[in-house]
Amino acid sequence: MANHKSAIKRIRSNETKRLHNRYYHKTTRNAIKTLRETSDKSAATEMLPNVISMLDKLAKRNIIHKNKAANLKSSLTLHVNHL
Repeated sequence: MANHKSAIKRIRSNETKRLHNRYYHKTTRNAIKTLRETSDKSAATEMLPNVISMLDKLAKRNIIHKNKAANLKSSLTLHVNHL
């Protein structure tokens, strides 16, 4: 257990941030999954900018690596273009 008051506060804030990051990461993964499962080109074209925006936000906040975000955006764009 932490001995300092600031360490106890840090543990509390870290847990809050962890839950916040987990929620947004899971939401983005679900959006990617629905985009990949979509076979309708018009629906996928509408969903793509939203998913790309979510990935950019995760990369900006260091929840995922920027190269992973770039790879996902590239593969999703290819998927939508090939529909």
